[in-house]
Amino acid sequence: MPESGPTRTQGHIPTVEAAPTPAPDPMQTPTVDTVQTPAPVQTPAPAPASGVAARRAGLLVTLVLGGLTALPPLSMDMYLPALPEVTGALHAPAATIQLTLTACLAGMAFGQLVVGPMSDKWGRRRPLLIGMVVYVVATATCALATGAEMLIAFRLLQGLAGAAGIVIARAVVRDLYDGIEMARFFSTLMLISGVAPIVGPLIGAQILRVTDWRGVFHVLTVIGVLLTLVVAKWLHETLPHERRHGGGVVEALGTMRGLLTDRVFTGYVLAGGLAFAALFAYISASPFVVQEIYGASPQTFSLLFGLNSIGLVAVGQINGKLLVGRVSLDKALGFGLVTIALAALALLLMTTGVFGEVGLAPVAAGLFVLMSAMGLAMPNTNAQALMRAPHAAGSASALLGTSSFLVGAIASPLVGIAGEATAVPMAVVQLVCALGAVACFLGLCRPWRAPTAHITQSTRIAQS
Repeated sequence: MPESGPTRTQGHIPTVEAAPTPAPDPMQTPTVDTVQTPAPVQTPAPAPASGVAARRAGLLVTLVLGGLTALPPLSMDMYLPALPEVTGALHAPAATIQLTLTACLAGMAFGQLVVGPMSDKWGRRRPLLIGMVVYVVATATCALATGAEMLIAFRLLQGLAGAAGIVIARAVVRDLYDGIEMARFFSTLMLISGVAPIVGPLIGAQILRVTDWRGVFHVLTVIGVLLTLVVAKWLHETLPHERRHGGGVVEALGTMRGLLTDRVFTGYVLAGGLAFAALFAYISASPFVVQEIYGASPQTFSLLFGLNSIGLVAVGQINGKLLVGRVSLDKALGFGLVTIALAALALLLMTTGVFGEVGLAPVAAGLFVLMSAMGLAMPNTNAQALMRAPHAAGSASALLGTSSFLVGAIASPLVGIAGEATAVPMAVVQLVCALGAVACFLGLCRPWRAPTAHITQSTRIAQS
């Protein structure tokens, strides 16, 4: 079944010698209504290498990009067990220390808007290495913070710099892969980056057994230094000079505005952002719902949290290994979004008492289904959106990431709006976000439309 998205020759992995161009994939077809923004003429990149060397290089790139996307959530989650200790050590109220999380999250959201266009202009390596160096400095300074205000400021800088890894990792995937191969790679990337929410709090708790809260930032600093060295040595440039943008801020803003005028691109961005907001609602509310309302122990909560994360990663692998190439990306994405909506509806019915008094097990099952379906929604929205923007992968990646973090940050506080005695707000937020994602997908992406051959504006420029 054909996939939508502009078809082009895949970029090569620079660490190996390029091989002859492979036969075109019959499953890929040109896209429809491709974004109409002025862009440089696209010059096809050399084909990917083949054989054992290519597979080894591909594995190395996967591990590096997985580390880059896992570092920001690791920076958030490792710090969570230390919050009570930070409150006492810096003599600040809990609400003020909570701002250290908000600052880091805001930095990750807005940093992508800056780094994405920079990577389209200067290439991927330079902005990424600058971001990694700033991340290391900011994280090391967090460990030396003498007051809450200083910690908040450098957590903001840490988030801004850490955003480089998220946005450029997606842009590099767009440089190297296209069509179903890109969707497969995003699913594989989820296997690595999805481990961070599982192990982050566990690592942080173990660090606190041997040292204080500053030790968390010491460990993150070491991880940042090691990842910077790995990127400098093994992640080569993936954006050739002829495909870079020469403009400044004005052109970058124009490119983003042009991307957002593409109805289909915007549909995928909104669908992915709203699905991510349902995930944020789960992360924000689940500790309270599972432990306070249903009386589970912290160990039980940790077990359920880990199982849900494993479900997300496992379905992501099913998507990449079994579905992609056999089922259209839009069908898999649509099934994932509908499943999230149905799971959220079931949770709402259970939490409002429609089925009578329910215990933890049915609620945990509903959360597991909702989380697992994210493994279909997230990689496929990323792949479909980035296939709309081969000329501006960095800017497109920035819009994807920023929208997800901003919508998630808005949705998270709403789960506690009705107080501590009910889980209904969590289910309501999840259902509203899920239904909004389905509506954006159907109303803007219109997946039922048959793909037809279409010549993009950049191709017409090349032919004229």
